[in-house]
Amino acid sequence: MSQDTRETLTPEQLKARVGSELGVSRWHVIDQKMVDGFAEVTHDHQFIHVDPERAKAETPFGGTIAHGFLTLSLLSLFSFEAVPNMAGRAVGINYGFEKVRFLTPVRTGARVRGRFVLKDFVERGPKEVQWRYEVTVEIEGSDRPALVADWLTMAVLE
Repeated sequence: MSQDTRETLTPEQLKARVGSELGVSRWHVIDQKMVDGFAEVTHDHQFIHVDPERAKAETPFGGTIAHGFLTLSLLSLFSFEAVPNMAGRAVGINYGFEKVRFLTPVRTGARVRGRFVLKDFVERGPKEVQWRYEVTVEIEGSDRPALVADWLTMAVLE
């Protein structure tokens, strides 16, 4: 794994950034190999994901599309690239979602990235904070995002 080069902010600095964009990840290609691997792991072999010829012939997408949950699962990668580290964090925990909407199918071969806006930062105790992000997964060249979500994460402090 490459060295983490993200900036590190204190909890106070992060709290001061509520309402602002924290960062944007790099672009990542969702290729057929990735889609097929996700289908294998999740047992979701619907033809719109894994059969390029049939998807081209029988859907309006022109070929296969990524699973919505595959796109959603990339948020961990995107956040590692886009969201600053927090000083004093011992561990981060995925706490879930308030809302997830899949707005535009991601065609196989498309590039996507995550955009993170910090919507809330709450101290839940002396050693615990909760963050809420508004996350948008953008599709390169598309006016509409693949998905939008309100994502909750927690951090346990040292």
